[in-house]
Amino acid sequence: MDSGKVKDVGILAMDIYFPSTCVQQEALEAHDGASKGKYTIGLGQECMAFCTEVEDVISMSLTVVTSLLEKYQVDPKQIGRLEVGSETVIDKSKSIKTWIMQIFEESGNTDVEGVDSTNACYGGTAALFNCVNWVESSSWDGRYGLVVCTDSAVYAEGPARPTGGAAAIAMLIGPNAPISFESKFRGTHMTHVYDFYKPNLASEYPVVDGKLSQTCYLMALDSCYKRFCSKFEKFEGKQFSISDADYFVFHSPYNKLVQKSFARLYFNDYLRNSSVVEKDAREKLEQFSNLTGDESYQSRELEKVSQQVSKPLYDAKIQPSTLLPKQIGNMYTASIYAAFASVIHNKYSTLMGQRIVMFSYGSGLSSTMFSFKLQDGQHPFNISNIATVLNVSEKLEKRHVIPPENFVETLKLMEHRYGAKDFETSKDTSLLSPGTFYLVNVDSMYRRYYAKKGTEEATSAKSFSVKNGSLANGH
Repeated sequence: MDSGKVKDVGILAMDIYFPSTCVQQEALEAHDGASKGKYTIGLGQECMAFCTEVEDVISMSLTVVTSLLEKYQVDPKQIGRLEVGSETVIDKSKSIKTWIMQIFEESGNTDVEGVDSTNACYGGTAALFNCVNWVESSSWDGRYGLVVCTDSAVYAEGPARPTGGAAAIAMLIGPNAPISFESKFRGTHMTHVYDFYKPNLASEYPVVDGKLSQTCYLMALDSCYKRFCSKFEKFEGKQFSISDADYFVFHSPYNKLVQKSFARLYFNDYLRNSSVVEKDAREKLEQFSNLTGDESYQSRELEKVSQQVSKPLYDAKIQPSTLLPKQIGNMYTASIYAAFASVIHNKYSTLMGQRIVMFSYGSGLSSTMFSFKLQDGQHPFNISNIATVLNVSEKLEKRHVIPPENFVETLKLMEHRYGAKDFETSKDTSLLSPGTFYLVNVDSMYRRYYAKKGTEEATSAKSFSVKNGSLANGH
């Protein structure tokens, strides 16, 4: 195919994997002695997924990639680029992508470009842009790109701990996609700031300045929105406002920040052209119109009023994206794409021809606002099949709710194991679904070995020639 003629490059297929172990935020509040509603109403969260000692970002990646290839019947030889976004450091030199290559080696395909992208929660978006740019470039060889966003978000004991989570998402990239990029409307904002970072390589836990991080997020949102709007105006010849998009999807560290962010966009619309907001809202927002940028980020009153007046639009344009982030927690690089998967799950039958605006943020700081246009694809690459494969309801229903005490114990064990060598895991796969990969051991040279929980079909499947349900990464 002539690379000069490819059009509608974007996401052809998606799949998501998250651990089946979770802790309920309400139970965690009680366990932590937090005031009732602090995590559920204060943060807006319901449940938090977490990895037990047999799962990590590598096992989740192996699981989600294998699942996507099988469910959409994609031959591993058809993948020409594989990009991983993650901020969970397993190895400072060896990319997570190299572990995933085992799946492709099995079928004789080692001709796969790409490695990992790392910058807090933004790495998945960088990986996605890299794959899209590759398909649109003269380097493209006609095969698919594959993007994996995988993270396990854990925090030290304290106020940030309930904002953890874990998941992996895989996205197949190519032309004529049902979810295509509107590349010309992209707005980016990048600066140097210490809002959340992981300087201590002996620990998995980050250093977080919560208040600064929230302000940085909203400042980045303002900046990206402004640039996105000006690009839209340049190419469409008219002003952009919230009404020009059917849904907005935000990177979601916790739902309360998403509520504040949408209210912020609404306030931006009011400042740029007050006639686009309701008369009643105009009157209520008028008192804030002379605030400086800094004052507006600190104003609790503005936050409250803008959330109130934008609530009906929030319910219509944001609510459908909040299911998975509320149920799983912060998945770092996977968060925004899990929120997007929630829209597909909730609205797949009515998405044709619609525009979805995405805001991706990673601390430190990197952020981009971009948009997708959704259209009819061809089976298996169409919206309704993506919704079927994502299988969100069933995956949520099959989870095991773990008491907070066990969750805390697990994190203690993981703290002890972080960066360790020469140990075996319990190999307890009783809570894992068939087909899930898990960590078996780490040897004296820090080499990690994984196996796959056997299913009759999987062990006999020739496409991956997985012997005895295991796939070890050593010789």
